[in-house]
Amino acid sequence: MDSTGARILVVDDEPHICDLLSRWLGLEGYSCATASSGEASLELLKSNHFDLVISDIMMPGMSGVDLLTVIKQLFSEVAVIMVTAVDDRPTAILTLELGAYGYVIKPFDRNEILINVAGALERRRLHILSQEYEHELEQKVQQRTREVREREEEIIWRLLSATGMRDDETGSHIRRIGLYAFEMARVLGWKRELAEQIRLAAPMHDVGKIGIPDAILRKPGRFTPEEFEVMKKHSEIGANILDGSKVPLIQMAKDIALSHHERFDGSGYPRGLVGEQIPEPARIVAVLDVYDALIHDRVYRPALPEERALSIMMAGSADHFGPQVFDCFMDLLPTMRRIREEVREESQTDRMALHQK
Repeated sequence: MDSTGARILVVDDEPHICDLLSRWLGLEGYSCATASSGEASLELLKSNHFDLVISDIMMPGMSGVDLLTVIKQLFSEVAVIMVTAVDDRPTAILTLELGAYGYVIKPFDRNEILINVAGALERRRLHILSQEYEHELEQKVQQRTREVREREEEIIWRLLSATGMRDDETGSHIRRIGLYAFEMARVLGWKRELAEQIRLAAPMHDVGKIGIPDAILRKPGRFTPEEFEVMKKHSEIGANILDGSKVPLIQMAKDIALSHHERFDGSGYPRGLVGEQIPEPARIVAVLDVYDALIHDRVYRPALPEERALSIMMAGSADHFGPQVFDCFMDLLPTMRRIREEVREESQTDRMALHQK
């Protein structure tokens, strides 16, 4: 970025100062315009491009310090040099703190002005280059993050596709759980990055079912007490599968897999956790898993009408889910219904085709 040809605006209520500076700068190849007040200079800045403003401090109306403040707010890429007839150290320090690139005392000579102008334009050039580099770096980081997240997502869905070959739960169910969980996390105040993590972690809540025998996992009727004890092991199996990872997404998935059958009153499994002892991601998934399971067909029973499903959930909400998460879920019911419509249950043919891929 060559500073030759840079556009400079000179602001001073003394016409001869404007003329003198314009002549000196013009001889060096700079393009100059002048304004006799801070207000007039702002009108020029709004309608024209300038690289540098040289402004007097003491002017009628808007002072040079006020003008500097406005320029830094509205035209942040414009460099500013302050000139004044008063050699006042506190004022000089103030203008530099406000973002001025230089401070020149009148009477000034030609070389002093040209050196300050060249220095200010070079600092501006480096500042713009730094901003461009930071922007480019940020875009690369965002692109890299997207690529990593896409790979994580592909791995997760391939893993869950394998577990789905043995389980009655469809790919649509686990996708809905992730989408439901994302919406709830956002309403509960989670940052978007964490909400994206639960969108991918929540579908792994039942990954441990891969270790449950088919005779129990696919049984169409009620479990015997012994069978239920075996079935309950899926939470610990899932946690063991996901254990030991340093990836935050997998760590969250482990907590969900282990604790999504805990109950707020401590009567859940596998550890009998109570209330806030249950990780929040697991509490979120618990209410969503129950909701989605109740309103869709399962091998052991047909789907319930939503009104009946909600009645069952409300009757046990205090003991099972706790108030905060359940109230959030109820507030989001319209969103849950929209997701349910968008991600409909797969047919048996669709599931077979998915598992054969």
